Amino acid sequence: MKKLLHIIATPRGDESRTLQVSEVFLASFKESHPDWVMEELDLGTENLPALTMRNVGGKYVLLSGKDLFGELKEAWEEILVYIQQFLTADLYLISAPMWNFNIPYMLKHYIDLIVQPKYLFRYSEGGEVEGLARNKKMVVISSRGGTYESEESKAFDLQEPYLRRIFGFVGITDISFIVAQPTDRGIELQKQKIREAQEAAYHLAQEI
Repeated sequence: MKKLLHIIATPRGDESRTLQVSEVFLASFKESHPDWVMEELDLGTENLPALTMRNVGGKYVLLSGKDLFGELKEAWEEILVYIQQFLTADLYLISAPMWNFNIPYMLKHYIDLIVQPKYLFRYSEGGEVEGLARNKKMVVISSRGGTYESEESKAFDLQEPYLRRIFGFVGITDISFIVAQPTDRGIELQKQKIREAQEAAYHLAQEI
């Protein structure tokens, strides 16, 4: 049975403009994919493990090609829960508004937890990177107060390039973005842009 993992990276709950669009995507997806399992990970309420000196030490053990052992293995048990949850999904929906031209800090924390050697990527004998999360799809839904569509303003959009690069690094290259923008330039324009994004989300969920 296939699984969609919805990763929520906004703390605003029902007031989130991003989630107004994501809810339409999910409703449409459930309608067209009734046999899929839907799982939610709300990073706004989740108590993610801290990346302490002890935990980070485990990453360098893995980078050396060795397995975790002893106290390091115990320290990584919480992290491995999130890695396994991620790897068992076939489709990811990330709901993340733009914050300061990039992603919210809780999403960066999550990415730093799961993107680990041996689990999401590995190096070949020739030193080339091999992503281990291949044959999966991702949809990113975002809302932005401003607009980043012109050639000049695109330079400030650090969100989409980063997400494409980091998830491409681990093997996920089939990534679709739906963005409601701008949402801070008057209530009527905000409503219009959210409606447009909701329509795009509805159709993408039917086609994916």
